[in-house]
Amino acid sequence: MAIEAEIAPLISASAIAARVERVAEEVAQTVTSDWIVIALMDGALVFAADLLRALHDKGVNPVFENMTLSSYGDDIQSAGEVRVEKGLTRDLTGRSVLILDDVFETGLTLSVAVNMARAGGAVAVKTCVFAYKDGYAADGAKPDYKGWDAPDSFLVGYGMDFQGRYRGLDYIGDLIP
Repeated sequence: MAIEAEIAPLISASAIAARVERVAEEVAQTVTSDWIVIALMDGALVFAADLLRALHDKGVNPVFENMTLSSYGDDIQSAGEVRVEKGLTRDLTGRSVLILDDVFETGLTLSVAVNMARAGGAVAVKTCVFAYKDGYAADGAKPDYKGWDAPDSFLVGYGMDFQGRYRGLDYIGDLIP
């Protein structure tokens, strides 16, 4: 069932583009074309596309892979457990991996993805998120790269959704039900 909601803009499309460019500059200092970039779907789809294009402009063309993990479903709060809907399809043995996610809140989904990459044989694993919310991760975990320090809001747009809606917004907003 859809809900009526207002969306308060938080970060514009042009500000997002500038932050993706900055993250690409940082990532390109470590990640090479020999790496595998794994995007966590569906939320990281837009960020992954933009970051891969920005890395290409810097001469870095890593292999692309994706996994589908879910902890929210159609709710506005994490269920506290991660469901693996689509796992890895590439062999990671001996490879270095960069895992991309849309938003870091508790770190649970990213932690599961990192463990899956290591179990798959990755020798090095780095993480990168576009939106980072501080203060939620119980174990103090933090991503290696982040695009934006996000407020404590329910984020939609730029790949992030509520019940499958709003992913296509070119900005990020706060969903106000």
